[in-house]
Amino acid sequence: MASDAPRVTLITGSSRGIGRLLALKLAAKGEHVVVNYKKNVELADDVVREARAAGGGGIAVQADIEEPDDIDALFEAVRAEYGRLDAFVANAAASAFKPVTALKLHHLDRSWAMNVRSFVLGAQRALSLMGNDGGRIVAVTSYGSLRSFPTYASLGAAKSAVETYVRFMATEFGPKNVTVNAVNGGLIDTDSLEYFYQRVPGMAPMQSVIEKIPLGRPGTADDMASAVEFLLGPTAGYITGQTLTVDGGLTVVAPPFWADTSGELRAAVYGD
Repeated sequence: MASDAPRVTLITGSSRGIGRLLALKLAAKGEHVVVNYKKNVELADDVVREARAAGGGGIAVQADIEEPDDIDALFEAVRAEYGRLDAFVANAAASAFKPVTALKLHHLDRSWAMNVRSFVLGAQRALSLMGNDGGRIVAVTSYGSLRSFPTYASLGAAKSAVETYVRFMATEFGPKNVTVNAVNGGLIDTDSLEYFYQRVPGMAPMQSVIEKIPLGRPGTADDMASAVEFLLGPTAGYITGQTLTVDGGLTVVAPPFWADTSGELRAAVYGD
């Protein structure tokens, strides 16, 4: 592509949350964004309008990424509009939050289709649209791929599979100058976090987890979007096959937790 041509980035699930913020960050640099959504066309159109107002461009494309035919249609829309793709961000995710013993066949099938199969199929199609200058592929994952905790087995295992695919893709796509990485989020303050801690029956109180994070707070959607933006940018051109963890230090701590101590020992860290 011409060096002065705006970059084109496809972001799945980008009508809200992390995907929306990322789309607007890229648009503010004059880039074009393909805003993928499943149902809410109004939200997606709003993101495109904001992207154009920020100085970029873009289109909204409806596609249920659980469906292979929809994935094909999504990338065909990119080809028809732009004729190429510079970056693909696999951001959309969904799963059932249940103990392993309660997972039914449809839970397992949907989690694989939504989180793993869609990433592999999307990466294949993204690669075919990337030219001689190469491109970037980034998957958004979560700390359930690194640590085990209640009801997260289905999604955590899927995200772990995605991170494994990231390493294999980095090896295979590198000769085409395409980097492949993941951004692994901890407790990120989005609608999904609220759902997990407030609507999953019996879940531990969110505060009991937050107090164990070394930085003492949940992450923000902007923290995640900024990390993805970095991996998409020119200064990350020699980084591939890696998972960047954005979790405030959550996955580097282990029990016994400082938050569970008392007296002078607790005061050494918390000052109380």
